[in-house]
Amino acid sequence: MTETLVGQCMCGAVNWSSSDQITRRLSCHCGDCQKATSSPFTTFVGLPPETVEWTGEINHYESSPGTHRGFCPKCGTRLYFRSDKWPGEIHIHAATLTDASSYTPDAHVVMASAVPWLHLADDIPKHQSFQAEPADQE
Repeated sequence: MTETLVGQCMCGAVNWSSSDQITRRLSCHCGDCQKATSSPFTTFVGLPPETVEWTGEINHYESSPGTHRGFCPKCGTRLYFRSDKWPGEIHIHAATLTDASSYTPDAHVVMASAVPWLHLADDIPKHQSFQAEPADQE
C-alpha cells in the first residue's frame, strides 16, 4: 500500500517525507535496538531509501560494520536504522511520524531478545528472529 508519510525529530530541525510503498511495519526487540533507543523495543516504518526526502542535518553512528543509525544532532532524536544487510530498505522510527494514528506494526521481530518483564497484549504476529532474512554477506 502506498501512503504519504511525513515526520520530524523532536525539535523540528530534521524533517522527512515519502510517498512510496511501505516495505515493512515492525517492532524490533533486538538488543541493538534496545541499546540504541534506551527502550524495550522500537517500531519502524520500512521504506525504499531513495524515496525518502530529508531536510536538515543528520548525524550518523555506525553501530556495527555496515549498519548506520541516523539522529538529529540538536535534540538527539533517533531517526532511522539502515544496514547493508537489507540494502533496499531504510527503517524510520515510527515515533517520528507527524501523525502516527493510522500506523500499526504488522509484526514483532527478534522476540528471542525481548525483555522478560514485557507482556504484549496485542494479536500482532511474533517472530523469534527477523521477519525477512538479511541479504547474504560475502
